[in-house]
Amino acid sequence: MNSLIKKAVCIMSGGMDSTLAAYMMRDEGYEIIALHFNYEQRTQKKELESFHKICKKLNVKDPYIVNLDFFSQLGASALTDKSIDIPTGGLEEGVPVTYVPFRNGIFISLATAIAEKEGAELLVIGVVEEDSSGYPDCREDYISSMQDSINLGTKDETVLEIRRPLVHLKKSQIVLESIQRSVPLELTWSCYQSEDKACGICDSCRLRLNGFKVAGIEDPISYA
Repeated sequence: MNSLIKKAVCIMSGGMDSTLAAYMMRDEGYEIIALHFNYEQRTQKKELESFHKICKKLNVKDPYIVNLDFFSQLGASALTDKSIDIPTGGLEEGVPVTYVPFRNGIFISLATAIAEKEGAELLVIGVVEEDSSGYPDCREDYISSMQDSINLGTKDETVLEIRRPLVHLKKSQIVLESIQRSVPLELTWSCYQSEDKACGICDSCRLRLNGFKVAGIEDPISYA
């Protein structure tokens, strides 16, 4: 392994935020180790399709795709349990019904194993405070404490930083930053419930559409 190569394990959903985060790391000179999770979410097929297309644009070789079917056994989230309706009435107070129990903690733990194997120095996650309010595993304090824990639980020579480059950005700023870096936003997917055309009314679609509106740019994906 060439020790001069900087590597970053990027957790990539196929969405706008994690895609921008990966492009930011690429522009900083990191080799992108792309990691995607299939966790039996409603839009799993579409997210995976987006992930593959984005990896191709980034010239990523041998991306990691991890299947976690236990989330559907767990249920307790509208994203993984089809008996729970996706909310479409606007942002909720408190922890949203779309919260998947400890999902990011599990994702980070698995990403750590890959980073240690690959000799990476960064884990990159596209959490955003604006659209993560109410999600306890998206809080910056939690991510910081997780960084301490993973470094305690790995080899002494493994020193990992969890980078969250978008955490303080507004969605409109993410749109503008993506345009500036030529991120293929037309390939990204945000909708919680549809895989053909985005529904336009779930929380994730609302945040995305408002971000484009505030930025003064038309969203390139199709909406129902």
